[in-house]
Parts: sequence; C-alpha cells; structure tokens
Amino acid sequence: MTSIINSKLPEFEVQAFHQGEVKTVSHNDLKGKWSVFFFYPADFSFVCPTELGDMADMYPEFQEMGVEIYSVSTDTHFVHKAWHDTSDTIAKITYPMLADPTGALSRAFGVYIEEEGMAYRGTFLVNPEGEIKIAEINDNGIGRNADELKRKVQAAQFIAAHPDEVCPSKWEPGGETLEPGLELVGKI
Repeated sequence: MTSIINSKLPEFEVQAFHQGEVKTVSHNDLKGKWSVFFFYPADFSFVCPTELGDMADMYPEFQEMGVEIYSVSTDTHFVHKAWHDTSDTIAKITYPMLADPTGALSRAFGVYIEEEGMAYRGTFLVNPEGEIKIAEINDNGIGRNADELKRKVQAAQFIAAHPDEVCPSKWEPGGETLEPGLELVGKI
C-alpha cells in the first residue's frame, strides 16, 4: 500500500451543488489554497448528516483559517440539492457539495468501495502547493469530529509556516512545539 501523504492532488473536474447553484469544481480551483476533502458514503443516510452538519457549524472558522471545505459523495449534484432542500441539517451547508457519481474522485483518493458504489469516510487536507498533508479514512459506522479536524489543520498550517518545528500530541495554537534534534532523544 502506497501512502498518499505528500502526493499531489489528482486532476479532477466534477459538478457541485453550492449555495443553490450547480457549479463545476476542478483541481485548478484549489491552487494556492488550503482545502479539505470530506468524503462520505451517501446522501439521505444516518451518520453523514451529523458529520456534514458539524462541518457546516464550523465552516466559518475554517474559512477564517483560509480553508475551503468540499464534501464529496458518489451521489449526483441533483441528489445533493434534494437533500439540501429536505433536511434542516443539510440546509445549513454553505460549502460546496461535490458530486462523484462515477467514483473517479473517490478512487483517486483511495476511498471508493467498488462493491457498494460509494466512498468510505475519508478526510484529506491539501496544502496550497497541492500536496496532501492529512489523510484519514474511517469505516462507515465511525463518525468524524470537525473540532479535531480543525486542530489538525491548524497544526499543518503551523508546520508549513515553521518547518523546523513539530506539533506534539494535543497541540493547540499558542501551545509549545518541539524542535527536533538529538538533544530531545529519550527526554520526552
């Protein structure tokens, strides 16, 4: 199994439902920006709306950090619109909901379930250079937490700005970081 960490964002072009409209989103739209791809199995399901609603609640905080959120499922943009129109939780979403009915984007990120035609719960952070810096894949019964994702994104952004430092477990902005070196070996 090859790691996706530090690999380049795959080229793609998909339809999205975003703020009441259908738009085209491609890899070119992400250049120079921090982006999160938030794959989930299906619209009109059970765990998915809890996660997408959590992301919707935190979306302004991600935007303040200069991060765009893209939710992705193998449903079409029409299904995204229908879900948005019928669910109070999904109606809160203002980030783009990407449609991947062919599974091409899900396959490119390694989250596609061939037998089911849908994706695992995959979370990926792409830096402004188009490199994947965070990759997390959960089985579909395990929901994710937007607060924890926010902390990880903050750590990735800190490391990008301070390449000689690393963020320890439970690091929060303003917390102490470490400067790797022989003098730390065996002392932590």
